[in-house]
Amino acid sequence: MNRQAWVAAVPLLLLLLARSQHAVGAAPQSDKVQQLREWALLSKDNAGQPFVVLDKQQARLWLFDAQGQALGDTPVLLGFAKGDASVPGIGKRPIKDIRPHERTTPAGRFFAEAGRNASGEDIFWVDYDAAVSMHRVRALVPAERRLQRLATPAPSDNRISYGCINVPVGFYDEKLRPTLIGRKGVVYVLPETMPLQKLFTSITSVVAAVP
Repeated sequence: MNRQAWVAAVPLLLLLLARSQHAVGAAPQSDKVQQLREWALLSKDNAGQPFVVLDKQQARLWLFDAQGQALGDTPVLLGFAKGDASVPGIGKRPIKDIRPHERTTPAGRFFAEAGRNASGEDIFWVDYDAAVSMHRVRALVPAERRLQRLATPAPSDNRISYGCINVPVGFYDEKLRPTLIGRKGVVYVLPETMPLQKLFTSITSVVAAVP
């Protein structure tokens, strides 16, 4: 393959790679992910629904069925800025007015609510008031290198969005959407600037009860 053909093929190769980042067990679960999963099941916090655990420090999302069985995991893109809370009223502001340090993916417990964005694309709202959703990765601005960021092993590369959770197309279409559509799935977003126990106050006592 000559250089010109190789350069032309790179975007397609990156897209295929981004679509393939969803093998079950592709990455080990962090201690916090395992702890949150155990807590959700033992406390029945997931209310018999499938659930998502997002580890922002790893920039990785795990999908579980209602019984806590792993259905897959994938790297994701997150808000550019570190932080665990959304700026008050940010969901009502034009994107162009949102400053870089305000582009956070909020931590907490949310419900995945099916909806559509302004372009008519199907998405899952995570925090409607803050305009934070899970959606397919959109490589619309070449300079942002979103597909390339997904393909690298460094989590720090994955901070680029305005706060939304960008999911590889293959994982979204083959795993996430079929699991959550028509259900009230729970989305747990782990904190990165505060202790896990501060956000999920009962987690220590419940997990400690495991025989």
